Amino acid sequence: MSLGFLPSLPMLITYAIILLTAFPVHEFAHAWVADHFGDNTPRANGRLTLNPLAHLDPFGSLMMIIVGFGWAKPVPINPYILQRRSPAATMWVSLAGPMSNLLMAMLGSIFFRVGVLSITDITFVSGEILPNIPLFVFMFIRINLWLMLFNLIPLFPLDGEKVLDYFLPPSAARVLESIRPYGTMILMVILIVLPMVGMDVIGKVIQPAFDFLTRLLIGA
Repeated sequence: MSLGFLPSLPMLITYAIILLTAFPVHEFAHAWVADHFGDNTPRANGRLTLNPLAHLDPFGSLMMIIVGFGWAKPVPINPYILQRRSPAATMWVSLAGPMSNLLMAMLGSIFFRVGVLSITDITFVSGEILPNIPLFVFMFIRINLWLMLFNLIPLFPLDGEKVLDYFLPPSAARVLESIRPYGTMILMVILIVLPMVGMDVIGKVIQPAFDFLTRLLIGA
């Protein structure tokens, strides 16, 4: 029986490796910054680690391997402890995850920038088992950039909501707080329902920044 909905074996391996690196680093970054501000909640819950088993969500991991986009388990924090330490602490904890993805994308781009790898060497050969190295690094950069930009969308439960909340004046922050209980529902509508009627809001918002950053980092 053909499983035509699955990506090729090289891409499956690529997605799996990225799952075991980008996602744990993202969540560890949240945990490390929270711990730095004196909140031991991530440490107490075993999240101050790079061990993928501590961070990966089963369904989110499956989605990552199948379609190249998924999610990990959120890192628990105590916003009351963080707020006592610094009014900006929760914002920095939230921002740490996306910034770790940007850093990983930048590190990957070095191989293209110094000429060790070339975009022209990226190949998709039928029957290959392993991805070629340029393809893997290219996808590593792209997925990390996409994860960064997606997580910066200012809707709960994404990181961007807490980042935006810090910079808003109190009146606007109260509006953002009022829609927080509906954030997941709104996100599902944007991600699933609207594309079914031809409205790719996420793509229109993220794609220009994604294309710009890809060109900026890789030079292509």
